[in-house]
Amino acid sequence: MKADPKDQRRLLDLQLSDTTLNQLDHRRRNLPEHAEIERFDTTARTAQDEHAQAEAAVGDIDRDIARQEREIEQVRQRAARDQARLDAGTGSAKDLSNLQHELGSLSRRQSELEDVELELMERRETAQAAVDALTARLDEVNTGREAATARRDKSLGEIAGEEALAKSARQQQAGELPDALLALYEKIRTQSPIAAAPIRGRRCGACRIELSAGEVDRVKTAPRDEVLRCEECRSIMVRTEESGL
Repeated sequence: MKADPKDQRRLLDLQLSDTTLNQLDHRRRNLPEHAEIERFDTTARTAQDEHAQAEAAVGDIDRDIARQEREIEQVRQRAARDQARLDAGTGSAKDLSNLQHELGSLSRRQSELEDVELELMERRETAQAAVDALTARLDEVNTGREAATARRDKSLGEIAGEEALAKSARQQQAGELPDALLALYEKIRTQSPIAAAPIRGRRCGACRIELSAGEVDRVKTAPRDEVLRCEECRSIMVRTEESGL
């Protein structure tokens, strides 16, 4: 293929734009905030599960406490009725004696129930502390995630701006090239990210492999408008003033 040497050198500008776009895409996909946000999400899911379990534990204890309070209230009401009957002095001596005995039993039962309730309330305090700690942990994780998301979005915005400039430059550069040369470049680029590169120090600028003696002779003797391809990577080798060939 033949192409004006100036057009061949313009390929290097186009390649620079494409390389810039590839680098921007790599930056976008590999922003550290992506992994940071994922870690926050993993931590949040674990903390949410633990938080739900801790809240369920508090709920279970609350139900136990409510049951204890109902039993205590029932004992109190029964004791109050017995005490009223005893104070009234109605009934036989045996009945009054039985009432006194029952009041003693009810007092002990109430004390036992209140001890259990106290233990449950202490357990609830511990369980609620766990809920509060996990709530604080979730708040911390959410705050961290929001900060990481803001940093990510800022970086994505900056990348998008640079990408728009590179795409605009590429469009202009591609429009200045002959159709056949551009088509060859695009075809090569489907197989390799570097489709055109300068010859530097007798090396292909794409694959960095040193040219063989035969290849050097081929480059030296080729017409200036000859489009040269690297024998190793098949990229277009562009001769510049720095090539020395």
